[in-house]
Amino acid sequence: MKSKALEAALRHYQVLDNQLVVAGRPVADWAKEFGTPLYLYDASVIRKKIRLFRESLPGRIKLNYAMKANPNPDILKVMMPLVDGFDIASIGEFERVVAAGASPGIISFAGPGKRAAELSRAIEAGIGFVNVESERELDLIAAAGQHSGLIARVCIRINPSFELQGSGMRMGGGSNQFGIDEELVPAILEKINALPVDFKGFHIFAGSQNLNAEVLCAALEKSLDLAVRLSGPRADEIAILNLGGGFGIPYFDKDEPLDLEKIGACLAGLIEVYQPRLPKARFIIELGRFLVGEAGIYLTRVLYKKTSRGKNFVVIDGGMNHHLAASGNFGQVIRKNYPIVNGTRVFAEDTTAFELVGPLCTPLDLLGTKIQLGTVEEGDIIAIMNSGAYGYTASPLLFLGHPSPREILAG
Repeated sequence: MKSKALEAALRHYQVLDNQLVVAGRPVADWAKEFGTPLYLYDASVIRKKIRLFRESLPGRIKLNYAMKANPNPDILKVMMPLVDGFDIASIGEFERVVAAGASPGIISFAGPGKRAAELSRAIEAGIGFVNVESERELDLIAAAGQHSGLIARVCIRINPSFELQGSGMRMGGGSNQFGIDEELVPAILEKINALPVDFKGFHIFAGSQNLNAEVLCAALEKSLDLAVRLSGPRADEIAILNLGGGFGIPYFDKDEPLDLEKIGACLAGLIEVYQPRLPKARFIIELGRFLVGEAGIYLTRVLYKKTSRGKNFVVIDGGMNHHLAASGNFGQVIRKNYPIVNGTRVFAEDTTAFELVGPLCTPLDLLGTKIQLGTVEEGDIIAIMNSGAYGYTASPLLFLGHPSPREILAG
C-alpha cells in the first residue's frame, strides 16, 4: 500500500505500462540518455503549481520565487514570465537570476550575513530592495549606498514574537539570526529617519514547510496585524509587505496536500480588512519549495541487492552527497522517508521491506528505510520523488569524490 505522500507525488505524473513517465518518456529512457544519478525536473509541474496559486489566491497577492529552493538556470527561465519577483540569499544567486533574464528591480535580498561587498554590488545594480536583518546591517547598507551615490531601498525583516506551529523550520517566536526582534523595530524606524535609505516596508516570515491551512491563515493574520501596529503613523509609507510563505508539500507517510483554496479564502478576507489600513502596500507571498519541490525527481540505478542478518539492502548509485535532504540530514529531527518508488515497476506486488542505501563509505548514506519497492532487480531505476527543492545545491556534492549528477529540465 502506497503512502499518502507517494500518492500525492505521483498525481503529477503518468504511469504507463507500470513505468513512471515524465514528459511523455519513461524514467528509464531519461536515465539511459543522461545517465544516473540524475535530477529530472518537469517544467509542466512548475507551471501547474503557479497556476494553482494564481487561481486560488486573491489577484492582489503577488508571487515571488525564493530561488534558494532551486537556483537551476533553466528553472529560473521557466519562472521568469510566471512570477512577480525573485528573492535571493547571496550575490551569487543575484548574478545567476540576472543572467537568466531578471531585472534587478524585481529582486529582493535576504539573509543574516550579507557582506559589505555584496550589498554594494546589489545596490549599484539597482536591486529592488534589501531586507534588513540587523541594526549593524542597516549601517552597512546606508554606507554602501552613500559610497555609490545611491539611496538604497530597504525593508525591515521582522523577527515576530509568534512562531508558525507545525513548521519544518521555525523562524520566529524566539531569539533568531533572522530579522530584527519586533520590539526593536520602532527604534530602527527612528534610526532610518536619519539615514540615507529609502524605507519601503516589512518582511515577516515565521516558518517553513507547513501543511496546515488554518495555522498558516492564523500566522498571516498575525503578520498583517503586526505590520499595522509597527507602522503606526507611517502606514501610508508601507509600499511592500512580504508575508513570507511557509506553504509545504507532502513528503512523509501521513502528510496531506495543503488546502490552498482555504488559504485563498482566508487571505481574501484579510486583504479586505487590512488593505485600507495599509493603503499603498503591495502584498507579497514568497514561495520556493511549494513551486518546485514536486517538480523534481532524483533518479538512481540499482547496483546490487544484499541481505545482512535478516535485513534486505538495495544499493544504488546515488546517495546523500547528491541528496542530503532525502537522507534526513538536512533539517529532519527524526528521520523519515521521502516518497520513493521503483520507476521501472511502479505497481509491483512484492512487499519485501528494503533499506535503500547509496555508494558512500558512511552509515549516514541511507535514503530509505523499511520501504516497499516491489520486485527489485539490478539496473532498475529508483525514483525519489519531491526532489525539486533543496536537492542538488543543498548537498555535499564533493564528498568522497563521486561524480556530480546531471540536472535536466523536461516539459
